[in-house]
Amino acid sequence: MRHFNKGNKDEFICNCGCGKGVEYMDEDFLWKLDIARGLARVPFKLNSAFRCLEHNRTVSTDTSSHPKGCAADIECIKSYNRYRIIYGLMKAGISRIGIRGDFIHADADPDKPKELTWVY
Repeated sequence: MRHFNKGNKDEFICNCGCGKGVEYMDEDFLWKLDIARGLARVPFKLNSAFRCLEHNRTVSTDTSSHPKGCAADIECIKSYNRYRIIYGLMKAGISRIGIRGDFIHADADPDKPKELTWVY
């Protein structure tokens, strides 16, 4: 990977402190996310990537893609960056995108419908 350091667990680690992280991420999703970061030409700061089931239940639903390792929330508060991040994600083949005022959810869950964009 070019834009993410797989040895740096801090970017992908579960926010509960359990220590689980990059080793549970889906390889195909990681490559697409890395490509998207390069195409976007803006930094990707991950607020949340892998989540253990216990932590996920405190912040989301049981249908979340984070415990499968094929989702990430990217911090985003500027309109220009939002456009660039969405552009990069779509060009890289990530077609499930959720938009909130302060982050963009990206996922490539193979068990969910493709080509969806939603707002929180």
